[in-house]
Amino acid sequence: MGTVIARKQKDGSTRFQGQLLIKRDGKIVHRESRTFERRQAAAAWVDNREKKLAKPGALERLHNADPDLATVIDQYVRESIKEIGKTKAQVLRAIKEYPIAQKRCSTITSEDIVAFAQQRVAKVTPQTVGNYLSHLGAIFAIARPAWGYELNQTAMEDAQVVAKRLGISSKSRDRERRPALDELDKVMAHFTERHRRRPSSVPMHKIVPFAIFSTRRQEEITRIFWKDLDVEGSRVLVRDMKNPGEKIGNDIWCDLPPQALQIILSMPKVCAEIFPYSTDAIGAGFTRACQFLLIDDLHFHDLRHDGVSRLFEIGWNIPRVAATSGHRSWKSLARYTHLRQTGDKYAEWNWLSVATEPLSPRSRARKRDGRRRDKSTKGRQSGARGTSTRQELFSVTTPAPRVPTPVAALGGRPRKAHSLDE
Repeated sequence: MGTVIARKQKDGSTRFQGQLLIKRDGKIVHRESRTFERRQAAAAWVDNREKKLAKPGALERLHNADPDLATVIDQYVRESIKEIGKTKAQVLRAIKEYPIAQKRCSTITSEDIVAFAQQRVAKVTPQTVGNYLSHLGAIFAIARPAWGYELNQTAMEDAQVVAKRLGISSKSRDRERRPALDELDKVMAHFTERHRRRPSSVPMHKIVPFAIFSTRRQEEITRIFWKDLDVEGSRVLVRDMKNPGEKIGNDIWCDLPPQALQIILSMPKVCAEIFPYSTDAIGAGFTRACQFLLIDDLHFHDLRHDGVSRLFEIGWNIPRVAATSGHRSWKSLARYTHLRQTGDKYAEWNWLSVATEPLSPRSRARKRDGRRRDKSTKGRQSGARGTSTRQELFSVTTPAPRVPTPVAALGGRPRKAHSLDE
């Protein structure tokens, strides 16, 4: 049903708004309006729209060209050739649970986007809200040119400015936290003793120093394959390296400092990955250890920050550091140059000798989902008692010497390790 309403303007003139509202089964299925200078023009527009939308299938076709935001999100995920990362997929699913996702594309304004941001900031930090708006902005950027949907990109840009000015959203703040040597001594003593008592546990006494010396992120560590290791060139192919706008398929060769290469070569070749463990197991294990040891506010990612800072402290230049860390720009590395010290604080680190001792292949690898990888071979091992199944499974067959309990665990200092440069 259509109507024409007269509206007074601030300058004293009158304009006429034609309004069209269609109901089905008592529910509003379509609403639109348009303003004219003359009443006759508004009435003619209402009459013309009513006749067009009364034709069979016209309303359905109109709505198909103006779907709700949730439908556009699904289409974006479905048609994107470039695989969408886990974090972005989770964000897009979360957005579909909010009222803005049920609105038609043509009706979404900057006010609606700001309201959504305000709803999110009540539950998460402004930095997280900024990430939500960034991922949602990617859909607004392509909806009109790709599919002809009336998502207003200008409305999104305006909303991002408003959200930032009001403090609803913000960029992630750079952390400056770095582990102290006495904190790492406690962590290494804890993990070394744990692995001595439970050889099947994740060898965190190797992963922690590897994260520092290689400057690799947690997820990248679990995606390093033996086939991608170049021992002679002391480098490794890091797959799906994190990068704004491009992660999946972003495979980068990164240099390995000698300490990191030594740790890799101490690992047994039990499967395709060098560190065949789940990110959940690594992250949770590190967090629980810090809580148990009363180490405050230390994250696993802080090990990478410490590793990159160390490279500058020992005198490496920007291109050489970037070749190791995988950073693509000077801007990304700028915050690492505000150094508090010079020289290598790990030059006489006693735990490096423990981290580079060969790991026994009897330390069972785990799949990414946390289940034990050797269960699939249990039947073969029990059915062939006279054969040496272990030699078929592992390319490294020489058992490693037992890792001694560090004296540091008892309050003293472990024995000094030889420098790799000696």
